[in-house]
Amino acid sequence: MTTVKPKFVAHSIVYYFEKSVLEYGPNPCLNFMGHVYNYRELGQIVDKLASGLQVLGVKQGTKVGLCLPNVPYYTMFYFAILKAGGIVVNFNPLYVERELSFQARDSGVKLMITMDLAQIYNKVEKLREDGDIDKIIICPIGDILNLTKKLLLNILKRKELAKYTPDSAHITYDQVLDFGKNARANPVKVNTRDVALLQYTGGTTGVPKGAILTHSNISANMEQVKLRLEDIRFGLEKSLCVVPFFHVLGMTAVQNLSIMIGAELILVPRFEVKMLVKEIHKRRPTLMAGVPTIFGAVNNFPSVGKYDLTCIKYGLSGGAPLPLEVKQKFEDLAKCEIVEGYGLSESSPLVCVNPLGAGKENSIGTVVEWTSVEFRDLEKPEKKVAQGERGELCVKGPQVMQGYWNKPEETEKALEGGKLLRTGDVGYMDEDGYIFLVDRIKDLILCSGYNVYPRVIEDALYKHPQVEEVTVIGVKDDYRGEAPKAFIKLKPDSVVTEKEIRAHLSTRISKIEMPRDIVFRDELPKTLVGKLSKKELYEEEKAKLK
Repeated sequence: MTTVKPKFVAHSIVYYFEKSVLEYGPNPCLNFMGHVYNYRELGQIVDKLASGLQVLGVKQGTKVGLCLPNVPYYTMFYFAILKAGGIVVNFNPLYVERELSFQARDSGVKLMITMDLAQIYNKVEKLREDGDIDKIIICPIGDILNLTKKLLLNILKRKELAKYTPDSAHITYDQVLDFGKNARANPVKVNTRDVALLQYTGGTTGVPKGAILTHSNISANMEQVKLRLEDIRFGLEKSLCVVPFFHVLGMTAVQNLSIMIGAELILVPRFEVKMLVKEIHKRRPTLMAGVPTIFGAVNNFPSVGKYDLTCIKYGLSGGAPLPLEVKQKFEDLAKCEIVEGYGLSESSPLVCVNPLGAGKENSIGTVVEWTSVEFRDLEKPEKKVAQGERGELCVKGPQVMQGYWNKPEETEKALEGGKLLRTGDVGYMDEDGYIFLVDRIKDLILCSGYNVYPRVIEDALYKHPQVEEVTVIGVKDDYRGEAPKAFIKLKPDSVVTEKEIRAHLSTRISKIEMPRDIVFRDELPKTLVGKLSKKELYEEEKAKLK
């Protein structure tokens, strides 16, 4: 195992927040569509909210749900919950009621914080009616808009606002502030070993599980990301916040890191490509994190040439493999560098990232500081494989979770000896310490006794100039057991035949890897944070067999 130093000193997440409030007080902190809060204002609001939450019964270890997009309320309550000694449980506001209900019951959350937008609030209220939660704190969208946008909201979108009556189960944001103003301060000593977050996995490979992350886990990852950002200008950067904060990448590598370095957070509440390029052009962010589909959508936006993206110094891509063509095209547009990283909810999330100016094509980079990795044999998981050989990537480091909430058996499978995280991803390390992933264990296609890796086929397809997005899965095959099937979304106005695709692949992959079926689709399934998803395609294929 290769260990990377220097030494890590653990701090609570609250420590970083309070430090930045003191150091960058008058600097802009949250910028929501032109409505700006500085660090001092945010610190004062968080103090009142933390005291208000304590009045409502939040104490050491109390789990509080956040069901919010990237709006100022998320950051305010995130730090207020932690300051009150509570545990944040992230909820995706785009989830359907069934998914929200499962997570609320599994985590034991009884207090949920959301907005007065009917699209989100109505689902949360249904949870309360069904007994999954007890109380809701409701935050008004109008109070975080500038005057012009507030007037437009009142005139044009009043129907989108939820209807509710404040009572003991429906508490307004202003009420929580008032509780905090009138409450006697009750400071909580937050220990670095205290649980800070239950971060639920996406569920693309099964039932979602709550990864238990401590203050130490998350602060370690904040420090690890910071160490990889060379020439960072503390107090001067502007961070584009388009990855949702309820996603572990957005929470750690965007929100928390940005607060840590005193950056201005330019909040983007939902991903819509036209709005995104306008925000870049207008607000001039210097840092940008995203999933590959975000970078790809910007590349393929028809009017992208009208907007100046060159304010971005560099970007971080995570959440899924970044096709080389997508990386190169965005770098040409923005005149910046994108570094690809790799992580999981279970590791807070970052494990590897390419060094600035020294990345390798199609690599997820080198392991971050204080982290070690090894690769295990796929047939004999207790056995390590030699350098350069393919195996399951296993990780040990201060950012690795404590386990899965209320799932001891799943924890035992995922954490060998309680410390070594088995990622389920297949890859290898080259002689320079760069890691390359070839696939997930569960996505491997067993084709006539051979291991076929969908990512190899996907990478080859991305090299076709007319291909925009690709997903490859394994499907049942009477002769070979399983066979690859490729789903392709072409770039706008492109016309390509299956024969042309096969000719393109013939010189890039072996015959055993050649897809049995090639299907063209207008859209490919994605998760709610924009990652290409295979789950729906697997279910579609299973349904055909019934």
